[in-house]
Amino acid sequence: MNRFVILAVGFLVLFVGGGARFAIGLALKPLADELAIGRASLGAAVAAYLVVTSASMFLAGRLADQLSTRAVLAVGVVLSGIGMSLMGLVREPWQMFAFYGVIFALGNGVASITPVALMVSRAFPSKAGLANGIVSSGMSAGQLVIIGAFAAILAHSGWRSVFFCGALTHLALLPLVFAAVPTASAGTATASDAQVVGSAYSGLTLRVAASTRQFWLLVAIYALCGFDDFFVTTHVVAFAQDRGVDTLLAGDLLALMGLVGFAGVILAGAWSDRTGPVMPAAATFLMRIAAFALIMLDQSALSITVFALLFGFTFLMTAPLLVVFARQAFGMVNLGAITGLIVMIHHMCGGIGAWIGAAIFDTRGGYDAAFALMLGSSVLGCLLCAALDRK
Repeated sequence: MNRFVILAVGFLVLFVGGGARFAIGLALKPLADELAIGRASLGAAVAAYLVVTSASMFLAGRLADQLSTRAVLAVGVVLSGIGMSLMGLVREPWQMFAFYGVIFALGNGVASITPVALMVSRAFPSKAGLANGIVSSGMSAGQLVIIGAFAAILAHSGWRSVFFCGALTHLALLPLVFAAVPTASAGTATASDAQVVGSAYSGLTLRVAASTRQFWLLVAIYALCGFDDFFVTTHVVAFAQDRGVDTLLAGDLLALMGLVGFAGVILAGAWSDRTGPVMPAAATFLMRIAAFALIMLDQSALSITVFALLFGFTFLMTAPLLVVFARQAFGMVNLGAITGLIVMIHHMCGGIGAWIGAAIFDTRGGYDAAFALMLGSSVLGCLLCAALDRK
């Protein structure tokens, strides 16, 4: 199978899954109003989603190390479609936990960046940073296109239609996965590519990797990254609406974050191939410090827009860096399990960030304290990047 076809299908899987996962943030305010529940309940559903999808990413990584990537992605796509369709039928708060927090979360985690990044890294081992930057940009493109479409659907047909359309887009992926994704777990790396990376095709076990300083620095960096990520993507639309921004425009902010994120993730991947992953990772947190400082000083419509675009540029910058970090430090043989575990922790901390933001809003009636907390986490993330050894 042509490896560029593999790249394209991986892009599309992340395009659909990466866009659809933000539907809950887009529908946060109307869903809470119709069901008459507090935002903390929805934040808890998002937290449950992130815990389940995190664990399933680790599972998907382990399975992709040993089994067919095609089977892993197909199962994830089907479960995602089922979960989204059931979300369109929600009548009680507990159903959000079952449909979004468990079923969709499981599917979205299995058909996710972990098996896709492993598949692409096997196909492009000598350009893993750039290739993963391109495929990861599918999440940004999906955030732009799918959330833009969902925002229009929300304005004209309501939030239930958003989830039904999300289900259809997932099921449309299934024939592509079966037609284009290789059944073998070994990918399609060429001999010349293998010569470039040399001994990277050997490597450490997960247990040995977890005994190293680099592993725990990576865990801490990606935990802080997730803490910021999912607070912003869960609450930025509702925050903008609270500040008087029009519903359609507020939804478009989330889509525009995907547009600038498209550029950010490709830049980070190409940058890491040239200099290593430490510098682009540190730059990610520096830009986030600036974004959170701005929104704490001014919350006008213009500042909200600048904040969303600046944060959106950084949103996926660390995604292609993880494979480069892990391959340099730990090798290829257990890359799926190692990166899956780190992504699992990233998403679990993201669930904490989403829930804490909702709890702070319900307690204080605003997000100011949450923005201050995220500013502090970005400062700490920048300091940890400086401590991370490139080798």
